[in-house]
Amino acid sequence: MSWTSKPLTVSLGVFALLALSPLSAQAQATSRTCQGQAGETPGPACLVAHQDLGTPPPGPLYWNIYTFADLPAAERVRPPHGAVVQAFGRVWLFDVGGKGLEREGGRHLADIGPLPIEAAPGELSAEYLKSTFAPGMTAPVHAHSGPEAFYAIRGASCLETPAGVQVARGEGHSLMVPRGPPMLLMAIGRETRQGFALILHGEGSPPTTLTSDWTPKALCPKD
Repeated sequence: MSWTSKPLTVSLGVFALLALSPLSAQAQATSRTCQGQAGETPGPACLVAHQDLGTPPPGPLYWNIYTFADLPAAERVRPPHGAVVQAFGRVWLFDVGGKGLEREGGRHLADIGPLPIEAAPGELSAEYLKSTFAPGMTAPVHAHSGPEAFYAIRGASCLETPAGVQVARGEGHSLMVPRGPPMLLMAIGRETRQGFALILHGEGSPPTTLTSDWTPKALCPKD
């Protein structure tokens, strides 16, 4: 079974709310589109691509990540539901599908998953964001209407939810969180953290919602 594909669109999400927040507190809880150096220097995350995926096929799903030498090479092999973006001085191809797929001319970096998708999720959309966090920088507390996955190209990450913390470090590390719980993402260690996030959500559901119903317990290590 293959995914159905719909035209590429952009969601403004909760940008209007975040415009009222301090710059250092915004980070992942935004779907504003990337312009200029947004997402490449410390500050709020921004949306690099939005893709309507349709109804997923049965079986485990993964976030497939590739890099290419240039845009034409990536576009030649981009699947109907894939997204090609330029970020951090490289050309990337993102897709959601099976594990271990190769793309001609590309370097296959990661398959993140299986993504924690509920049974019979209906039609899905993907939001791809990029961000740069200075050490100690956090996202505001927020929740998602679908699972979120992170892929960092440098630095270290701590993700705190009511269930505890996840910590990962170094080039190519990843984290995942299911739909629902409030969360806080922090850059830890001494190196600036740069990376991407994937948010999967049902059509008609806001991908991100800010929340004040939970207060983090400051469980993330500083180093």
